[in-house]
Amino acid sequence: MTTEELTRNVLKALEEIRPFLNSDGGDITLISIEDNKHVKVRLEGACTSCSVNQMTLKAGVETTIKKFAPQIETVVNIL
Repeated sequence: MTTEELTRNVLKALEEIRPFLNSDGGDITLISIEDNKHVKVRLEGACTSCSVNQMTLKAGVETTIKKFAPQIETVVNIL
């Protein structure tokens, strides 16, 4: 998978999870993809202060990204 394809797939994954975040007053932005296997995102809005944002990041965001781009190893939130 090319870098462009990988970026497109990660963005598709974020579009799939975005409505759930939006419904709680939050959002997400792709910051970078490093070495084609590490994704950095920024949780925004209500997600920044939510007490379960790390669970959302792992159970929701990371799982969805890996569905679209299985080679991704980690997803981290950049504050």
